[in-house]
Amino acid sequence: MDLTALIVVLCIAVAGVLIVVFLRYGRSEANYTFDIGGQTPQAQGGNDSSADSTVTGRLTGLAATIAGVFAVLLAKLWSMQLVSSEDYAAEADANRTRVVRTAAPRGRILDRNGREIVTNRPSLTVLADADVVDDEVEVQLLANLIGMPYQAVRRKIQDTSAGAQSKRTVAVDVSRRVVAYIGEHPALFEGVSVEARTERSYPYGSLAAHVVGYTGTVTADQLAQSDSSSDEEESDGGGITYSSGDVVGQTGVEAQYESVLQGVAGEQTVYVDANGNVLDYSTNIEPQSGSDVLLTLDLDVQKAAEESLVRVSKLAQDSGYAATGGCVVAVDCTNGEVIAMASYPTFSPSIFVGGIANSDWDALSSEDAHYPLMNRAVGGQYPSGSTMKALTTFAALDYGIANAGSSWNCTGWWTGFGEAYGMHCWQKAGHGWMNLTTGITYSCDVVFYEIGKGFFYSDNPEGMQETLRRYGLGSKTGIDLPSEEAGRVPDAEWKWNYFSSSPDDARAWQGGDNCNLAIGQGDVLVTCMQMVDAYCSIANHGDVWRPHVLKSVKSRTGEGSVIDYKPEVIFSVEEDDDYRAIVEQGLHGVVYQESERQTAHWTNLDVTVMGKTGTAEQPGGDPVGWFIGIAPADNPRYVVGANMDRVLSGADSAMLVVRDVLGAIYSQPDDSTASTSIAD
Repeated sequence: MDLTALIVVLCIAVAGVLIVVFLRYGRSEANYTFDIGGQTPQAQGGNDSSADSTVTGRLTGLAATIAGVFAVLLAKLWSMQLVSSEDYAAEADANRTRVVRTAAPRGRILDRNGREIVTNRPSLTVLADADVVDDEVEVQLLANLIGMPYQAVRRKIQDTSAGAQSKRTVAVDVSRRVVAYIGEHPALFEGVSVEARTERSYPYGSLAAHVVGYTGTVTADQLAQSDSSSDEEESDGGGITYSSGDVVGQTGVEAQYESVLQGVAGEQTVYVDANGNVLDYSTNIEPQSGSDVLLTLDLDVQKAAEESLVRVSKLAQDSGYAATGGCVVAVDCTNGEVIAMASYPTFSPSIFVGGIANSDWDALSSEDAHYPLMNRAVGGQYPSGSTMKALTTFAALDYGIANAGSSWNCTGWWTGFGEAYGMHCWQKAGHGWMNLTTGITYSCDVVFYEIGKGFFYSDNPEGMQETLRRYGLGSKTGIDLPSEEAGRVPDAEWKWNYFSSSPDDARAWQGGDNCNLAIGQGDVLVTCMQMVDAYCSIANHGDVWRPHVLKSVKSRTGEGSVIDYKPEVIFSVEEDDDYRAIVEQGLHGVVYQESERQTAHWTNLDVTVMGKTGTAEQPGGDPVGWFIGIAPADNPRYVVGANMDRVLSGADSAMLVVRDVLGAIYSQPDDSTASTSIAD
């Protein structure tokens, strides 16, 4: 019995009670008596204490209560039938309908010339209704046909992550033989169907894997975040609300630009019974594919960068060095466009398509594999080595610690803080008399020990730190990729807090800390992207454009774009032109004066180059080798930086990688076989 019928029955009952009361007590003559003398009648029943009055009062109260209940029921009936009828109708409709989502094809990821780095391919997918799991024979036949264990097929069909009414994905990328057999034997595979869906495809394999990233099933945290922000997103018309089982971007561009790559899911409304079984189908909204994303990467340069990292690592390993990892970044310093970004070791994003096996995940996440999932270009933090010396020189000139006429004698052993605190130059035989320019060219540590000492005793003891921060060290660059690290510019406060469990004298900032910082050693940490940005400031005489990998978002219809990346200057460093000349002359000398063997790799390139090598010691093994190059030197357009982990030196490793990348940019590969073995 529904609520309306119940109210009608109660109304009839109440009316009946009222009629009975009226007939029984409303017209009774027992309320009046006449005396024997025939006098005027008197209403004796009006006495408050009389039994008749008490009964009458109770009946009146009962009638009022019943009337109140009657009024409430009538009000509720009026509210349900007139005020809330639409709400109840919607709730009833919701109870008998469900919405089944259909994933939209993701947008493609293209290089700057429109070549596909990531695209979609058709995938024949076997689906099963939920009740198929109850038929053991059918499940076994399906398992035999696909070549999967029986229990695995059962678990696939029992999986409700895509929705209770959705068909369950049993297998993807099945062969046409399987499709044909299922189609020819419908009686054996009732409730089983095959659909052509799309999966991520990588025409160039692992190329640019760290930039484009990979996709995976939406996580619990992503679902929670989606649910918590859904109201706000609906109000401003943006954002994506996920459902269980959705495939979303997890790293790289796939994650960074998820909102445009994801597309709009299709919806199929179905009618269900009380048990959730599908009875019929209603409206259907087709999915809309995501937008294509055009990147700043050039695939030819990217390929050269990745191949060079592998080749140079192999050379180092053949020479007895571990060469466990490396990275390289090439940036157009006039607008911040990233032309290439490579990290080694790498991985294949295709391994995540359809879900990654635990064994594969463990292999990719292990220390023994040297963390191939990490994008070392933005997430790897290392001491900068001698690439820091160009910035240290600016600091010395800016704060008056040194000038164009300053010079120092390098004997290979420096005792500026006393013999007990002596420090070696990398060239233990010494460089002789050095100034700021030759100090950069020949990477003389003694020159920069003197600068560190000068700051320690100056009125601006943290002038170096201030300069490094002005060049962007210690802060994220803001590149449009996830998982970027900020690095570290150590100072007295940081050291005191970081070594809180050490004795006070060990926690205090010492002169040796300044000397280490001046040569890019000690506790300083930088990313390759940060150092490239710092050298972009040198190349541009001040301005640094935010590095970015997005060029545009393509329109879903036509050839145009709906979003074009707008470059922006994130910081600018002013320096005296004379100071710049000192540094630039030193950087030019690194390439063309420091070593004939080193120079041989650059004279076969038509444009001139400025650059700096670096070799940074690190705990537990071989050094980190660095090289950062600027080309053309007379009118800079590109800044390319590389580092390699566990190698002999920057000249033996990272410099060769940068040369290969510039060779790809200018179509002039390095044909020199000269060996470089300079450790600085």
